[in-house]
Amino acid sequence: MGSGPHAQGAVTYDVAIVGGGPAGLALAIAARARGLTTVVLERRAFPCDKACGEGLMPAGLEVLERLGVRALIRDEDCTPLAGLRYVQEGAVAQARFTRGRGLGIRRIALHAALAERARAVGVELREQSQVLSHVRERSGVTLETPAGRVHASMLVAADGLASPIRLREGLEGDPGARRRYGLRRHFQLSPWTDFVEIHFAEGVEAYVTPVGGCRVGVAFLWKDGALEKASFEALLARFPALVERLRGAPADSSIRGAGPLARVSRARVRDRFALLGDAAGYVDALTGEGLTLGFLGAEALAQLLPAAIARGVPARSLWRYELAFQRAFLPYKWLAQGMLLLTERPWLRRRVVSLLSRAPWLLRGALWALHL
Repeated sequence: MGSGPHAQGAVTYDVAIVGGGPAGLALAIAARARGLTTVVLERRAFPCDKACGEGLMPAGLEVLERLGVRALIRDEDCTPLAGLRYVQEGAVAQARFTRGRGLGIRRIALHAALAERARAVGVELREQSQVLSHVRERSGVTLETPAGRVHASMLVAADGLASPIRLREGLEGDPGARRRYGLRRHFQLSPWTDFVEIHFAEGVEAYVTPVGGCRVGVAFLWKDGALEKASFEALLARFPALVERLRGAPADSSIRGAGPLARVSRARVRDRFALLGDAAGYVDALTGEGLTLGFLGAEALAQLLPAAIARGVPARSLWRYELAFQRAFLPYKWLAQGMLLLTERPWLRRRVVSLLSRAPWLLRGALWALHL
């Protein structure tokens, strides 16, 4: 597929993807597998690092394998994940994933593997290419960049939490008053578990993910205004058990932050347009499902694109993607909101973690219900 030269002499692509993060690159690979000419416009240089919990759920790992990306990730940059473990004042509740293993993976290694695979299948990657504006018309989409215009039949915005394109399209929703932030850093030491650990303290949670044979990622999430000090060191000091685990381990990355995390989009599709990944909507990072949701959304959208482009990409031709997004997003939304309820009510959190530690089948049942 592909429409050949544009009237002004530029190439017209089937799909232009703004944002070359994991979700955008996954879509690009899947679109090329269906014969679509695809260009990715990313404002940064590849590969890109980012604050991320770096835990990939089993369903997300399955997508990586179908895309041919898993084989490109080095063993030293990843660790198979067995399940989830919650730690609260000595009480420990854990359960294994019910549909296989997940993967703890260094974000920059994941991004490099996705970019390598995208180039190998013929995706055009334009690094350091900022989109200044775009126009959707009946005949296609035109994007303005410092290097010139890009023309495509379909525009996909995978440009992250703060998505400038979502804002320009008038799809920005109100995420509410809750504003949460995150910090992440890696340490050089052998992981002590193949579980993702979630530790709770007053006003903050710590997420510990093994991401290689000699690397552990530590991320903190907290609500704006809940803490007097929110430096990485001050946050870590709230978790004495982690302080002991990490004692003497050298840092393996710089500190990176993200937030506010919650984002709402009023819709995912319009004529010749779709939102993907974090740009499509986000509740919180505390469930670890962000990457998986992005990959599942990319697959669902790619399946529709050949027929949709042949029909001129009216919004109705993309409606099944909107439905697929809701099917994946709503369980995540409910879980995330339930977890946020626990983080804000310490007395309830203590009781729940204590109950799950005594009745682990309840947590296994929850993971089964969530297809984890």
